[in-house]
Amino acid sequence: MAELDRLIHEPARLRILTILAGVEAVDFNFLLNTLGLTKGNLSSHMDRLEKAGYVKVEKSFNGRIPHTEFQITPEGREALESYWRQLDSIRNLNTKTEGKG
Repeated sequence: MAELDRLIHEPARLRILTILAGVEAVDFNFLLNTLGLTKGNLSSHMDRLEKAGYVKVEKSFNGRIPHTEFQITPEGREALESYWRQLDSIRNLNTKTEGKG
């Protein structure tokens, strides 16, 4: 059985990717408020996801105010779907072994 993707398995990153999988794009403040993370913590998680190629980050300005938007990439979507499939296979193994003994 393949090892779960440890990058995705971390709870905050799993929540981030799950949110991003359900929307076209979200901004930094939306994720900050939805997840209840600190700015630094959210930035750190997004940096790791971006470096892995799972998330696309777009920075712009609304007037003089910085605006950061995030999207899940096709690679990120496939990695998340693979993660869920692996988790399901683990759950199915546990279901099959229940009652044996």
